[in-house]
Amino acid sequence: MAKWTPQHEAPEPLEGPVVGTITGGTVIWFVLFLVQVPFYSWFADRDLTWWVWTCLAGGGLGLIGIWYVRKRDAAIKRHAAARALADGTAPSPS
Repeated sequence: MAKWTPQHEAPEPLEGPVVGTITGGTVIWFVLFLVQVPFYSWFADRDLTWWVWTCLAGGGLGLIGIWYVRKRDAAIKRHAAARALADGTAPSPS
């Protein structure tokens, strides 16, 4: 059996509004947590308290994600500015 080899190069990854996406998802997790807290006894009666704590964990991990993507975005911009400076071209404002 022959090994499969790609016929073309992989495309560049798409860069979108990553910080906004992660922030929006984090807000949704926290809102879901806050909506469920008043019904905690209902969840506890049915052994479903993990739903509440999963939302809180999602919000907490989202905060770490926001910190990470903001640092990543800043590093990408610094790299692009350094490359533009090395090439002798003016960096594009964004």
